[in-house]
Order: sequence, then C-alpha cells, then structure tokens
Amino acid sequence: MEKVVASPREWIDRNESAKAMLARVLTARPLLLLPPLHRVPLRVGNVVELVGTSSSAKTQILIQAAVSCVLPKEWNGVYYGGLDRLFCLNFLGSIKKIDQEHMDFDLWNNDTKKNPTYDEELYSLCMRRFLFIRCYDSFQFLATLKTLHYRIQKEQELHGISVHILMIDGIGAFHWIDRASTFMPLGATNRKTPSLQTVSETVVQEIRKLLLLHPMLVIATKATIFGDRYSMTETKRNLGKLDASNSRSISSTSLQLPYREYMPSVWQTFVTHRVLVGASDDPLIRTNDSDRSLYFSEWLLPPQSFVDKFIVKEAGVFMVP
Repeated sequence: MEKVVASPREWIDRNESAKAMLARVLTARPLLLLPPLHRVPLRVGNVVELVGTSSSAKTQILIQAAVSCVLPKEWNGVYYGGLDRLFCLNFLGSIKKIDQEHMDFDLWNNDTKKNPTYDEELYSLCMRRFLFIRCYDSFQFLATLKTLHYRIQKEQELHGISVHILMIDGIGAFHWIDRASTFMPLGATNRKTPSLQTVSETVVQEIRKLLLLHPMLVIATKATIFGDRYSMTETKRNLGKLDASNSRSISSTSLQLPYREYMPSVWQTFVTHRVLVGASDDPLIRTNDSDRSLYFSEWLLPPQSFVDKFIVKEAGVFMVP
C-alpha cells in the first residue's frame, strides 16, 4: 500500500509521489499567530510581508510571533499556548539589540501580579530554540541562506523539534546600498558583478529550497521609502473606495498607498500575503500604566475591507476595539 505521508527529503530525492506530497502539505495545521496576523489563516509555505515605516512596530510583531513559536504549549502545569518549535531569525542592516528586555515574554508561574516567580529554566529553554543570525551585507545574507539548511538540521537534531518560522528583518535593508555601489568586493577584479535582479532571484531560489527541506512560515519586514505616517482617515477613505466599487478584484496597492514598491518583481510575486502596518493619527491610548501609541494594520494581500488597531506593550501586541 502506498504511503500517504512522507517527508520533504523524499520529495527532493524523487521517492515521494505527488499524492503523498499533497497529503503532507494539506494536513499541516494553520499557524495561529497573534495579532495583527490573526485575520488570515497562515500555513507553512506562506511568505508574509510586513510593510511599514521604521516606527510602525514591525520588529515588535516579529518578536511576538517568535515568542509564540518558542514557548511550549504547557509547562509545569501552566498553559502558555505556544507552538513548542524552533525559530530562526535573520536580521539585516541596523537593528536593536535583542536581549532579555526585548524578549521578556510572560514566563510567570501564575496569573496574578502578587509575588510572581520567574521561571529561569523555561526562559533558558525558549532562548535555546531561538536561532539568531545577523548579516551586514547582501553577500553575507546570500551565504547565510545557502548554509541555513545545515544549521537548521543541526538544531533540529539537537532539540528534536522542527523549525516553524523563518523571519527576515528587513528584506530591503541593503537594496539602496547595493544599487549605489559597484557590488564588487575589494580585490575581486575578475568576479562577475551581480545585479539587484540576480541577488533577488538567488534569495527567492534559496528560500524555496529551504521550504522544500524544512516546511515553515516565512515572515519578512520591508521598510517603506515614502510617507512617515499613514492616517487612519486616509485608510478608511481608501477602503471606502474599495467598498463603493462593490468588487473584490481591486487590490489595495491600486489605492494610492503612500509608499513606492522598490523590490524586484521576482520578490513581489514570491510574497503570498502582505500586511501594511503604521502609526495611527488617532489619539494615544491610555492604559493603567502609561500612554500607548496606537498602530493600525491593513491586509493588502489578500485584500480585506477592514482596518485593525493595536497597541504594543511589554507583554506583547494587543488589539484595540
């Protein structure tokens, strides 16, 4: 009797039938990520792009998703609801330092604020599942993607669990530097100069290979180059145009969004989901401890006729009614 479920390696080695491959992929359960990525079911193999300015909480959303990934479902009788998986993060360009302050997820042994006990063992377990790689230029990024399979394989053998999410923050970090430079390393006079298109094609190709060997969700951030703020009023006005047309075929990118697409088409067509995030022009939200900046998110791909509002706190990202 033919096997129904095989492995990605068997598909690469031509030992897995198309029927078995489809059964394996289609039975993968959706990733239930936290806000604002909860509106559309996300599965392994999806490539999600978070678009926004530097002050639009993109990195905070990534960290919150990472926390959800590395946390166990249950620990010492306490339910955390995590995915209990490995997590890989590529940081490109200028980044904030990631330490306990930024990865300070809720690892308390009770739900009350009275005499909480910090679980150091759980924290250490989660951080061991966190694979962090920083790249300083496009060549390092490409080299990382080409060797990432072996690093992931080693981590999976060490921990006995698979990688579930690959994050890239941000995908266009070196675009303008590469565009303005000769793209020639010092001393490499005989080396062929790669173009921006070639680099993007190689990035997409290497990520495709990774997804075949390690089925996972890919989330990449992309900084916008025009427009510091995207007002909630303008968002509603654009969505009103979409509703007035009574057609779901109009994409949000056709509604004069305040950013210009600069990534090559090979990357644009590789993306399966796109979310626009930004700082709202609505008043700040007052919470019990302090005032919080208000952010918004809008699904551009697939297009959705609503806008979500959220705030960022030390404990994570929270939706606002």
